[in-house]
Amino acid sequence: MNYKYKGAEALVLLHEEKILSFVEVWKTAKQAHLILPATDDSDYKSLNHLLRHVVRSSRGYMVWICKKLNLHEPKISIQPSVNEIEIAIDEYVAHLLERWEIPLVKVDEKDLVYSTYSSNLGTDYCIEAMLEHAVMHPIRHEFQLRQLLKNS
Repeated sequence: MNYKYKGAEALVLLHEEKILSFVEVWKTAKQAHLILPATDDSDYKSLNHLLRHVVRSSRGYMVWICKKLNLHEPKISIQPSVNEIEIAIDEYVAHLLERWEIPLVKVDEKDLVYSTYSSNLGTDYCIEAMLEHAVMHPIRHEFQLRQLLKNS
């Protein structure tokens, strides 16, 4: 796609790369029967919960961005349930990434950088910072899984 603002294009492509990398490491962890450390955080009850958390967040970032920029709903399907996520992940991620490509193609740099908006958690972000957050989120969880695999 030919993005008006190449910074947005770079972050969309980095997000794609990092989601796909996370999923591959998640599959390795699943094959290794990795057990996540005990926690009260419901997103870490199991590897399936963690996988659902990462793709749910990815969906949420783009929905939030489109809402704040008054863009069309990105039409990203709700992520599969915890029980269905493992068998549906490749198809769901392909859909997620396809829908991520579209919304920001015609958006100007000024719309992504110079205004801030309150996130769902109350932190203020410009759109570019939220895109950077969306790139880092799967990186952080991939790192976490790699550390656990290394130490198991």
